[in-house]
Amino acid sequence: MIQRIQTVFLALIVIAMVSLLFLPLWSKVDAVSGEEVVLTAWNLSFQTINEQGEAVQAGAQTGTSTIAIGILAIIAAAVALYEIFQYKSRITQMKFGLINTLVLVALFGTSFYYANYVGNVMVSGNEGAYEAGFYMPVLALLLNALANRFIKKDEDLVRSVDRLR
Repeated sequence: MIQRIQTVFLALIVIAMVSLLFLPLWSKVDAVSGEEVVLTAWNLSFQTINEQGEAVQAGAQTGTSTIAIGILAIIAAAVALYEIFQYKSRITQMKFGLINTLVLVALFGTSFYYANYVGNVMVSGNEGAYEAGFYMPVLALLLNALANRFIKKDEDLVRSVDRLR
């Protein structure tokens, strides 16, 4: 049934993954040199900024493609959306929940790699700051675990009723 609590959790995963596509994941600013690095789901941009927070020159922004983060977020959202409509087969839902867990772990690992190993090297100085988008895969993992728990609970309930017949 589509009105179950696990549907809400799966829909929240879709919302979290779509919001990850538009939110910054990590940023780092070096106050001395005016260099700024921002990690999003699509690129890791590097630019030099002045005291007003504007780019020094029009061509000052360079970047590295981080399209893997965006693709993994889209895959995780698609799997969760497909899982919502597999309510007639709870075993299939649990399998897709496991697949989504693996995709979300890969997404978190990829985000962590780009933030701490690729982005941190681009600008000297202190550590960067994790932005709101960085925590979306963690939230999605929690929601996925809750959805899987309630799907399993429904399956156990159906099996116990079948035993009584």
